Amino acid sequence: MNMLQLRTPKTTPCVVLCPPAPAADHAREGCPLSSIIRARMRLADKRFHANDNISDFIQVGELEGLLDEVEVKMQGVLDSLVIDTEHDHNTHGTARRVAKMYLNEVFKGRYLPQPAITEFPNAERLNELMIVGPITVRSACSHHFCPVIGKLWIGVLPNQDTTVIGLSKYARLAEWVMGRPQIQEEAVVQLADLIQSKTLPDGLAIVMEASHFCMGWRGVKDMDSKMVNSVMRGAFMTDMTLRREFLALLPK
Repeated sequence: MNMLQLRTPKTTPCVVLCPPAPAADHAREGCPLSSIIRARMRLADKRFHANDNISDFIQVGELEGLLDEVEVKMQGVLDSLVIDTEHDHNTHGTARRVAKMYLNEVFKGRYLPQPAITEFPNAERLNELMIVGPITVRSACSHHFCPVIGKLWIGVLPNQDTTVIGLSKYARLAEWVMGRPQIQEEAVVQLADLIQSKTLPDGLAIVMEASHFCMGWRGVKDMDSKMVNSVMRGAFMTDMTLRREFLALLPK
């Protein structure tokens, strides 16, 4: 009996090496724009993890170039999935759509600078608990790029001598932080650090509840499970009465 043995050819990883150059040098022919941006960050000793914002290292007009690069590589993924995007009307143009979705929508918190936040002096010297929420948040887990969708509540005990921000600005900051591939526990800490730095409150508490599609769409396929986690800072750590008041006011 004749047997046909299929062998996968050995391949050598394709690596594009770009020579070191100043951040403003765009003349390195054949060097992907992503490699140039990475070189800038390495030169500045800055990390570029999935949940980092890298907007300081993207120059004017480069986001469109990065979109083109992601489109080409996404087309390669579709080709490797054996999808005939040339003749399949449903997937024709999918590579471009996915690239735009990642860079301009779901992961825009990586590529765009922090939204402008107007701060006001605490003229009335407010120092009572206030709660903002529920704020709907949309993110994606950095393990599988599956959606993470949920709500969060922010409790603030203002410092009477520092600044305050408008209620809608909390939602803008949350959207910016969550608009990156994230791990829920780290995302809440990032948001708390950001709000803390902007307002210097006496106390800050954040509770987030979310569904993870990496559990509901794949894995155990359980859409009923939710993850709830919290961060407590300042007075919420030391004053149990304040903490209980905040948690009691959250909807059940």
